[in-house]
Amino acid sequence: MTHTPTRRTVLLCTGGAALCVGCGGGGDDGDASAASPGQELAPTSDIPVGGGKVFADEKIVVTQPEQGEFKAFSAICTHQNCLVSDVRDGSIDCACHGSRFSITDGAVEQGPATRPLPEERIAVDGNSVRLA
Repeated sequence: MTHTPTRRTVLLCTGGAALCVGCGGGGDDGDASAASPGQELAPTSDIPVGGGKVFADEKIVVTQPEQGEFKAFSAICTHQNCLVSDVRDGSIDCACHGSRFSITDGAVEQGPATRPLPEERIAVDGNSVRLA
């Protein structure tokens, strides 16, 4: 007896594969764009007070909750590994499913994410934000 996949089986399999690819987290280029310690991310003037900036290539988001206080977090959403989209109104936002994180400590402010963004190491050297 020969088994022929149904249309439903084919659609579920291909749809699931597309979903996995669309949310990132896979592939061989993970380390290709990895940032190195000491690399300059931006001048401090590019990081707004009460806001921040997403560095997609480095997969890092840098925030400035208070004047002169800089924080950095992974830019990979803890819900389904999408890259966070922007920083506005005091939160780091993920456009994939609507999760929002605190610019102060990366804590979840709105789900569906349940885990905070992991903290990343940066250093402020004069007027420059660098990876530590």
